[in-house]
Amino acid sequence: MKISDAWITQPETQAVCRVLTDAGYQAYFVGGCVRNALLRTPVSDLDIATDAIPQKVIDLSREAGLKAIPTGLDHGTITVVSGHIPHEITTFRHDVETDGRRAVVAFSAHMIDDAKRRDFTMNALYADPKGEILDPLGMGIDDLSNRRVRFIEDPDLRIREDYLRILRFFRFHAWYGDPFGGPDPEALAAIAANLDGIGSLSRERIGAEMRKLLAAPEPAHSVASMRMTGTLARVLEGGDDRALGLLISIEQHFHLAPDSMRRLACLGGDGHGLRLSNDEKRRLAVLRDGIGSGEAAGVLGYRHGAEMAVSILALRAAMLEQHLAESDVAAANSAADQKFPVKADDLMPDLQGPALGARLKQLETKWIASGFTLTKAQLLA
Repeated sequence: MKISDAWITQPETQAVCRVLTDAGYQAYFVGGCVRNALLRTPVSDLDIATDAIPQKVIDLSREAGLKAIPTGLDHGTITVVSGHIPHEITTFRHDVETDGRRAVVAFSAHMIDDAKRRDFTMNALYADPKGEILDPLGMGIDDLSNRRVRFIEDPDLRIREDYLRILRFFRFHAWYGDPFGGPDPEALAAIAANLDGIGSLSRERIGAEMRKLLAAPEPAHSVASMRMTGTLARVLEGGDDRALGLLISIEQHFHLAPDSMRRLACLGGDGHGLRLSNDEKRRLAVLRDGIGSGEAAGVLGYRHGAEMAVSILALRAAMLEQHLAESDVAAANSAADQKFPVKADDLMPDLQGPALGARLKQLETKWIASGFTLTKAQLLA
């Protein structure tokens, strides 16, 4: 089995590999870039594992004229930039001590040590600079081929090393797992036994994982498993996933791109356990308020724009277990292009201050009620 994608053969990346191999060290692509290449999905991050210690990576890179940045020196990671392309190079490691949030590591000269400390078997696949695949644990290729997300060796130990792996499991199952085969039962049992560990995680880490999970094309099966194990209640108090499957069906019918905030609004619950940006908070508030506002499709389109209006309409339909009417989507899209024809200058100087604002609002309400048909002259008359 071999990878021959453009990212692995590009001169800039091959130059980084030669920096290590020409000096007698190992260089293997690992993790997401290998996994995604084998799944024929886009590759974004380039991670390289090596037996060279971090300072040696820095020295060799700089001698070759490449920029070396000690982005994660405590964990053995150096970012080497070649042709504006970042490559994260990490020394083979094994865990010395873990507390469920972070690990103390020791460097190793052996790939097998590095493989055993990873989370899932599909993430313990390596590729040499020529693209030849190595599966040191002997199960990663089979699990990836069967879309089976499994912890490496003992699930309970892997989770207690880092409790974020609970959420990573559901996220990986949403993106890479077989939805019809269901999640690994041993993993689910270990997760259910370690739910208290979620309380030790920061809101930033939880929020980041939930956003990635909910951005998957079809996360409903994974979120249902979260509910059944008790995980959903721990990260989203009061959350309910019953309408999520129907929302995703509506999204697919109307070709709506997956949106984590739209899906989070569908789950409801108290989102304070997730660290959201101010923009995300505002978007979530508009979506949740719009569900129960009762505003017609055209009004939503005019006030919030087409994308937000259709998102609100999709959420309403899913919550009520109904189909979303094509006519409502058309009305929202059409209204989004409407421009209120009356300006403040049209009412001045006869009206000023609060009176002017009240009159503009009154005329706008009348114009919306007419289906956006009244002209400026009709409104002013």
